[in-house]
Amino acid sequence: MLSIHASSPEKTTPNLLPARINHNGAIPSTNQYWKPENDDKGNPHVYFRGRHLHGTTLPLPENYTGVVLQMTDKTLPTQSESQSQNHESNAQEDEEEGEDETEQVEVKIAEQLGSFDEVVVWGHGGTVDEGEDVYVRGVREWIGFAEAMHVDEEGEGEGTSTG
Repeated sequence: MLSIHASSPEKTTPNLLPARINHNGAIPSTNQYWKPENDDKGNPHVYFRGRHLHGTTLPLPENYTGVVLQMTDKTLPTQSESQSQNHESNAQEDEEEGEDETEQVEVKIAEQLGSFDEVVVWGHGGTVDEGEDVYVRGVREWIGFAEAMHVDEEGEGEGTSTG
């Protein structure tokens, strides 16, 4: 399981690039490598490592928020770790009575570094074809799947029809 802890998240815009970069981590100056501009039609474009890339902004639906997470090595204390020795003696009594204990699930902590409401998908030689691009289709299909799986207060999915 995962627990998300917000720590002054910044507003950001993720960029999906058609490139493979063998580096994880920060770089000293992003302005040296990444300076997107808008053309006269308002579409983003940039030259990245000698390639002309064209961006397509993909807004998230109104009721969705994207987050940027960083996994940590921290875990939430389990119920048995956070309670006193008194609980341990009670647990021993329960075992003697033959009751089954529930298995403790480790909960990892992720820190929320940022949030976003749109993603820019970059393509070579022109804007991304929104009907064919795998990232655009993936985001839209995932959102559709999530909405179909959502159960409202009456126990019906939002995507289901009645009657």
